[in-house]
Amino acid sequence: MDDDKASLAEKFLQYFQVELATSAADKQAVYEVRYRVYCEEFEYEPGENFPDKGEYDEYDESSLHCLIRHKSSNMTAGCVRLVPSIDSELLPFEKYCSESVDSAFVKSLEIERSDMAEVSRLAVDGAFRRRPGESATRFGEVNTMDCSAAEKRTFSLIAIAGFLACAALAELSGRTDVFAMMEPFLPRLVKRSGIAWQQAGKTIEYHGERALYYIKTQSAVENMVPELRELYEAIHHQIAKSYRDR
Repeated sequence: MDDDKASLAEKFLQYFQVELATSAADKQAVYEVRYRVYCEEFEYEPGENFPDKGEYDEYDESSLHCLIRHKSSNMTAGCVRLVPSIDSELLPFEKYCSESVDSAFVKSLEIERSDMAEVSRLAVDGAFRRRPGESATRFGEVNTMDCSAAEKRTFSLIAIAGFLACAALAELSGRTDVFAMMEPFLPRLVKRSGIAWQQAGKTIEYHGERALYYIKTQSAVENMVPELRELYEAIHHQIAKSYRDR
């Protein structure tokens, strides 16, 4: 493939596969990358709580998990989950970050709980991130793997691909209203691509500096810039069959 002429989607999918994790092995791969990032690297969670070196919680059983696999190495480069609201059970942001929520704003949305979901546990393995300046952005280009420069340039899209995977899962599962606790730079990053998250709460210290954000699924999909929309549609296609067959 001529990399200069390839589209954004072609460049990324030349090196990565975005998969819905349905098997026990795939879910374990998700939990293991989360362990490396959340327990070993940033120490957000105590590693001794997970002797099998897989980080998981009470929401994982009911969540939809995606993993992003590096084709040439077969390594799990990143992961993310979509947590659907089920009956009266609290979503993670409601359970752990309720003090940060702008309750008046959320109430004004008049959302049915059956339409709600939360994006969470977005993680990019340290092998696929730039080391210099990592504390500022943490989702950058790798300098340590034996890859071509063209391939390395696609690594900064791993986090974006995670968001797109969750948008696809929200569409597939009929979840029209999506929340996420995020570091403020992430909404700024994806806004350049036409995806405009609204802040729905104050910034707090929770696994780093984070705030609650909200977006309608339809808005996220319809307002993507054309190149990103092509990548979204390719990711949607990759995970749709697995979603329907699960």
